[in-house]
Amino acid sequence: MCWKTPEERYNEGSPFKLTARDTSGVIVTLISDNYFGYCKKEVKTQISFAANLFGLCEEEHAGGALAFPSYDLAESFSGAEHLGAQGRARPEALALLDGIAQVQADGIAVDQRYPDIIYVPETARFDLSSQSVLWEHEGQPRSIRLKLHHTYVLPSGYKVHLEKPPGNRAWRLIGTVAEGTLLHKSCTVSGGGKSEISKPIADAIIQGSVYVADFKADFDAVAALLERDYSDRFADPSRNGVDRRAILSSQRSLGSVIKLLTLSQDYAEVFNAWLRSVPQHIKELVYVVKRFYKPEWDGHWRDHFSVDVINGTPANELRCHSRKLVSNYLRVGFESGGSWRTFGLRKDFHPALKIQFEDDITASVVVPRERVEGLNPSGKGASVKFVKHCEFRLFQRPDDAIHRGYDQQTERDFARPRGFFSNYEPLDRKAAVEMQEEAVGFHQFTEPMRGVIGEMARGEGPSWFVSSAHPRLVGGKPSKNVRYLQVRTDLQSPRTTHLALVGIRLSRGLRAAQEVPTPVDAVLAGRRNNAGEPGTSIRNLAVYNPIHYMELPELFMEFICSMTGKSPSTTGAGSEGALTKGPFNALLPIYDLNAALVGYLTTGHDGFLTSAGCVGPKTRVDHDISLLAPEVWCRMSPAERAPKFLMEGGYLERCEDFEHAGRRVHASRLGYRITGRFVKTFCGRVFNHPHEVFTASMLKPELQDPEAFADGMDNIVATQRRVAAHYFNDGSVELACPPLRALLQIMREEPADRDLLRDPEFRALFSRESMLASEWYLERLRARQRVDIQLGQRHVAALEKFLARPNYAEEAARLGIRGRLRVARANLELAKSRSYLDQLTGTLGAEPSIHSGSSW
Repeated sequence: MCWKTPEERYNEGSPFKLTARDTSGVIVTLISDNYFGYCKKEVKTQISFAANLFGLCEEEHAGGALAFPSYDLAESFSGAEHLGAQGRARPEALALLDGIAQVQADGIAVDQRYPDIIYVPETARFDLSSQSVLWEHEGQPRSIRLKLHHTYVLPSGYKVHLEKPPGNRAWRLIGTVAEGTLLHKSCTVSGGGKSEISKPIADAIIQGSVYVADFKADFDAVAALLERDYSDRFADPSRNGVDRRAILSSQRSLGSVIKLLTLSQDYAEVFNAWLRSVPQHIKELVYVVKRFYKPEWDGHWRDHFSVDVINGTPANELRCHSRKLVSNYLRVGFESGGSWRTFGLRKDFHPALKIQFEDDITASVVVPRERVEGLNPSGKGASVKFVKHCEFRLFQRPDDAIHRGYDQQTERDFARPRGFFSNYEPLDRKAAVEMQEEAVGFHQFTEPMRGVIGEMARGEGPSWFVSSAHPRLVGGKPSKNVRYLQVRTDLQSPRTTHLALVGIRLSRGLRAAQEVPTPVDAVLAGRRNNAGEPGTSIRNLAVYNPIHYMELPELFMEFICSMTGKSPSTTGAGSEGALTKGPFNALLPIYDLNAALVGYLTTGHDGFLTSAGCVGPKTRVDHDISLLAPEVWCRMSPAERAPKFLMEGGYLERCEDFEHAGRRVHASRLGYRITGRFVKTFCGRVFNHPHEVFTASMLKPELQDPEAFADGMDNIVATQRRVAAHYFNDGSVELACPPLRALLQIMREEPADRDLLRDPEFRALFSRESMLASEWYLERLRARQRVDIQLGQRHVAALEKFLARPNYAEEAARLGIRGRLRVARANLELAKSRSYLDQLTGTLGAEPSIHSGSSW
């Protein structure tokens, strides 16, 4: 066991403590930190006894982040808008914060660990113009200065802070919700986005001014849109004449206005035709007016907007109250010529606050929901999964850092001391001088990277340095497999983690002595897609649209193969082995597959996949969707993320088999994929013009090249058949649980003219009810019980042996060995009891073929 170094101990303030690096040690720590603290007292001991290797825990190849939606609140905000679902008030919140914050005389409280975190009453008002936070205490008005680098927390857990956005934009109030969404990117292939799910999307956002072509004419057009009657827009006549809310009405949100002015299949064709005739920049101006409009303007909204007059002629940059307005744009893919596809973000959008939970190697545990206290009441599933990092430093591949200034986190990391870099070109002082003299390129870097180059150019640094934009040259070409070791971002920012957990605590009403459980909320596995390369062994794999949902049979066909396109870190396309763990696994893959299936069946997690690399053979996206998907997902409610809701609402469509060139294309193996309705509704919470983000040929990649799509599906089916055959060749199919054994049989032998995957009896095997009623799951619980009995016997024997040594009597008293022995004997009796199997129900149990009864 390798204990953490003094350098690594700086994260002691973190709620999670990494105490050991070997697998079993990490799992023990995971259980004690992430589970024991959450469990009801009467079950903590028995679960502690049951948690050890090959049992209740898994090791996963995954990424993940806890994402909190954030919003641009502009210049003012009232805390009364976020009292929380239970209407929590100041006295109750202060009781929950006992031991966390110190109450002040004026009715606020200051965090004891971070004095720049201030807890304010529920009626607090934030005003940017006066730079004040105002409230009443004991009937008297109170206020404090609204300060930079401070965070103000409402009793509901909602958080507000002051921020100066990049690009010379005006100061803003930023609000962050109390509850986050833990997104788990499981079973994700190399280059599939494990790191990107936890990276801030802010690095990918660019700024630009808000322009008008002709101020008077454009605002006349805006006025016409504001005054129009939209109550007759629906194709269904019964829905018309009902919604008469004006665009600037307080009853209509900005999101509602964006939805109103976006093409929809629910709208009449004449209305859609009219929408197409409205220039996008006019719609953009409507959103600007809606964003900044205040009721006190009383209809005189035009008086608050202007443009400069240059040489006697109105200019084009729009201003509000003499302040230049700026729009944010996000890259989502590339045009065929290599130029960026950029789209305007909503005026109230702000990147989600993310706390990194995983990146590459993860330890996880599945436990019954009923045994855990303090969970989010909106969660679902009879069991919950907790995940934890297994590494202190992450072996990152910053693909986008080749673009100077784009990946700001990577450039900050490169500027830190004691770095470790792989496949970067060693640069000397002469190179630094040349880079600095190339003024335009030099200033494209962020300030930290410029500082490193400047230091080298002055001869103040070491003999060599590396630049985030200069990969090592291999055969005269830049390497595509650049790497560096990054200290986990959640450990670099313990204040962020503390603040996030305090917000959750207030939202759920948890006392300071209670742990804050954060199990997995959603699964977003990633896939690396590529177009085929003629003359090579690289076949097309660009058959996925941006986001797919797969039911368990299709999902596990994906996981069993873990196919990948051509990734910078691999020698070619193909299968990375079951659950992408082929290169790391010393055990038979079937053990991991059995446990993974039990995990999905017990938790009820829905399997979604996001695309990286490309969407269709002709549309390159790199990691843009990997970055975008978390922003979309964390802004969806648990009910909206449910596949049944998405299917019934037309947000997902089933992929169906079809005939092409005389052969059957097994597209149904792709499950379901998002539709234009999904993009309009849920991407509309991020973008001003969501329907433009994903084209028809991105949502249906077969439209780009039908032959390439057919070849891609043939590639998938052939790989599934080949990989499944391995389980028969080595005999491990006999160790598969019945659902996976049947699935492997279909993958290997299914005839082209039949679809055994759709057989209702087969699909019924992949249900929680079927698993709980099965003998195979009961045997997993019995195996777990045998392991725990053997472990308990070893514990009791070791403690008795210690007590039997007279020369250890003083040490035994100091360590409380007799008390430990009583606990060990009680645990052993518990493990032997008939009720123990019931208490294990809802966990992973243990692999029977490993734990057949012999000691291990």
